[in-house]
Amino acid sequence: MTATAFDPKTTTGIEASRIAQRDVARRDERVFAVEADLGDCWGLAFAAEFPDRYRDFGIAEASAVGAAAGLAMHGKRPVLNTFGSFAIMRAAEQVRLDICYNNVPVVIAAMFTGVAAGFSGPTHHTVEDIAIARAFPNMTVLAPADANATYAATVAALAHDGPVYIRLGVEPGKPVYSFGEPFVIGEGTVLRPGRDLTIVACGLTIVPNVLDAADRLATQGVDVRVIDMPSIKPIDRGRLIAAARETAAIVTVEEHSTIGGLGSAVAEVLAEHAPVPVRMLGLPDAFSKHVCSYDDQLAAAGLDPVSITTAVLAFWNTSVHALRSGS
Repeated sequence: MTATAFDPKTTTGIEASRIAQRDVARRDERVFAVEADLGDCWGLAFAAEFPDRYRDFGIAEASAVGAAAGLAMHGKRPVLNTFGSFAIMRAAEQVRLDICYNNVPVVIAAMFTGVAAGFSGPTHHTVEDIAIARAFPNMTVLAPADANATYAATVAALAHDGPVYIRLGVEPGKPVYSFGEPFVIGEGTVLRPGRDLTIVACGLTIVPNVLDAADRLATQGVDVRVIDMPSIKPIDRGRLIAAARETAAIVTVEEHSTIGGLGSAVAEVLAEHAPVPVRMLGLPDAFSKHVCSYDDQLAAAGLDPVSITTAVLAFWNTSVHALRSGS
């Protein structure tokens, strides 16, 4: 497959996924783009190139999900492009029964996930989607860390024989991967070695912020291992168990509620196989009271590099290091 060139420093997750959809569609006539209200923003290039494989349903997410499921049942490979909040919450019944119950290969490319739509307030925030999506049988849940990984994740999702939910970032992020690095569903990646403590993270913006925090923690004498876990379901159990056995504790960081997301998935594995102290950093169990920019939303939730550093250091000093030293 010939890949379309893009600059990962300026390309958003949404744009990278759209580029991948068009690239795969050029060699696979089964690929369709199903839109729900965002086609006039990002879907025009696909519509111009493949007008017979483009359908826009407007603000009718349940109908779009049903149509995508129907296409998949007839041998097509549809991608549903819409807001994450509306795909997985407004149309939850259709996703559960039309897509997951029938185990059909529909890719849900979920835009404005987390608090990326901070300017629109809690109605458009998508902070419970991982919890919902990973609870559905047959659903694969992905949250890639940068534009390059998003491109590769979209290609992998379109080759997967089952439903896939992908979280897409709306802001350009700091590149973590080089273009062409393999994306394997079910695998995580150690981005930074460390012997004291492991941070497990997912998602564009969050993974770069965690790498920044790990560098800051190193200056405080804490040697942090960083694992990117873009495949939340299925999750890389082996890499998590190894990290728990080789370091003293695990911290999870995600742009999602601390209930039911990456942190919960990690804790479920460790509780069964390798119990260690775990601290979950994410969005609180509350609706946001702020209508503000994306960066301000992250700062308010303590998900910027400085706040992550402070929280991890406090966890290390009060729980892990103290336990190790017997104080």
